Amino acid sequence: MRASVGAILLAIFVSVALVACSSPPVRKPSPPRPAPVLQRYAQVEWSALPGWNSDALEEAWPALQASCRALRFRTEWTEVCTAAQALVAPTNAIVRDYFRTYFDPYRVLNTTGWNGNPNMGLVTGYYEPLLYGDRTASSRFNAPLYATPDDLLIVDLASLYPELKGKRVRGRLEGNRVVPYYTRAELPSDPGIRGKEIVWIDGALDAFMLQVQGSGRVQLPSGETIRLQYADQNGHPFRSIGRYLVDKGELTLEQATMPGIRAWLAANPARLQEVLNANPSVVFFTEAPLGDPLIGPRGAQGVPLTAGRSIAVDPAFVPLGTPVFLATTFPATDLPLQRLVIAQDTGGAIAGAARADFFWGTGPSAFEQAGKMRQNGAMWLLWPKGKPLPSN
Repeated sequence: MRASVGAILLAIFVSVALVACSSPPVRKPSPPRPAPVLQRYAQVEWSALPGWNSDALEEAWPALQASCRALRFRTEWTEVCTAAQALVAPTNAIVRDYFRTYFDPYRVLNTTGWNGNPNMGLVTGYYEPLLYGDRTASSRFNAPLYATPDDLLIVDLASLYPELKGKRVRGRLEGNRVVPYYTRAELPSDPGIRGKEIVWIDGALDAFMLQVQGSGRVQLPSGETIRLQYADQNGHPFRSIGRYLVDKGELTLEQATMPGIRAWLAANPARLQEVLNANPSVVFFTEAPLGDPLIGPRGAQGVPLTAGRSIAVDPAFVPLGTPVFLATTFPATDLPLQRLVIAQDTGGAIAGAARADFFWGTGPSAFEQAGKMRQNGAMWLLWPKGKPLPSN
């Protein structure tokens, strides 16, 4: 799927530049040849899901209901969501019967594997940070978080090739050419970013981590707390700063957790910007009132995330809103973590089959768990009975 990205980018940049210059239309280049179709799912019996009979399924019910409000008008979801909405505060047994009646489980196949295991994927964790910031810059508050700049171009690839629905390229105009947008290191030189600061945070690493998490809360000096939600991204791939430090020989893979990275940066403050710039990806935000502090931030599906029951996925393999059974372990332990979750979010680092980011919620405990989580895991797609399986 990613083998033709260079060709796609070239075609898009040429097309957008032509539009920008009002040149006469030209013949479109031939679309990229599709990659071979690989088997993505394998149907299994419910008994194959480890921990299915012991999970407190009703804890995931509010998350499922939230997703159904967004999915209920889609053909494959109408029946199952109508049935779900008819159940008010169902018991664990009723939820289990509901899934057996309306869904079939499918193992999400991971052809590349993780940690040498072809049957496993990677499960990480994320959380909603609470940071401290101000509307104006100062010696204390000196790390900006931005709204989407006006000079960021977003090109929907489906306008050229319908088979590439949902795939977009981001860039900017330079004269009459479309070029990649500014990286993290280059962004301060962008005149289009001036005036787009929403708040200034009291630490560059914390501002960076809020971008990695995709949303967060910021408490202002007045005592007001606002919520920053993901708005867009600069188009560059996510690169792990933990991996950067491992590749540089500064940390071992086992040490490259968030606590380990923080400790290393605290001991090497002069290299902070170097390490942050190793990730060229930048996230832009919109501001929203906090509202009910017990409700999580909105994920990519547009519904609030539920601590312990929402995950971020690669929607090319697991469509947003889909129930998933996840079998992994608690962070840095062998203690099983086996539960029903709902795919309600995405992320720049969440790519491939059997890849999940587990939402731990808000607060110090969520931060601690998310920062340590890098586990083997398996996923089962729970898909409406009799409906065609998802594909590109």
